[in-house]
Amino acid sequence: MNPDGTRRRQENEPSDEDLIYRFQQGDNYAFDILVKRYKDPLLNFVYRFLGDRTEAEDIVQETFLRLFKNKHYYKEIAKFSTWIYTIAGNLAKTELRKRRRRSFFSISNFTGTDKDYDIPDKDVSPEKQADSVLTDNIIQQAVNKLSPKFKEVIVLRDIQEFSYEEISEIVGIPLGTVKSRVNRARLKLQEDLKDLVIDK
Repeated sequence: MNPDGTRRRQENEPSDEDLIYRFQQGDNYAFDILVKRYKDPLLNFVYRFLGDRTEAEDIVQETFLRLFKNKHYYKEIAKFSTWIYTIAGNLAKTELRKRRRRSFFSISNFTGTDKDYDIPDKDVSPEKQADSVLTDNIIQQAVNKLSPKFKEVIVLRDIQEFSYEEISEIVGIPLGTVKSRVNRARLKLQEDLKDLVIDK
């Protein structure tokens, strides 16, 4: 897997930048490839950010819709992955603001019906899968308790494995601020995970 969560490309596969260029020239098949390449990683990112699968699916759909409508806004000065994650992240933050305005904003709405988008390993026993799901649920609950500004950077850094420099570009904040927020988010997660594990 690549750091942005996409499958590692074979040598003969086109780069993201090649595909967006072809799409800008009118090749809609190139758009389909980009959707296939980024759909699951973006779902995982937005779901971790919002904690709601249905909303995550809606936002990813809107992300690709905006990509389709605004394809000519992409410039090669930025990596395509940075650009599309910026779109998805901004839409997710807008959704969080809407929740606050609706007055019943709650970022801790994890339910048993929500799940991560990782592909299960068929060779893993049911017992280990159950333990993995429980662990993932505990981590997700702790992530949900973070404020949006900390949640965004920790998901990008520790789950999506973006570099600090890439996160700075995606979020639009200085590199030093990114590192500070990641460190503070990790400390907060450590504290919350202790409490959640004890509660379990």
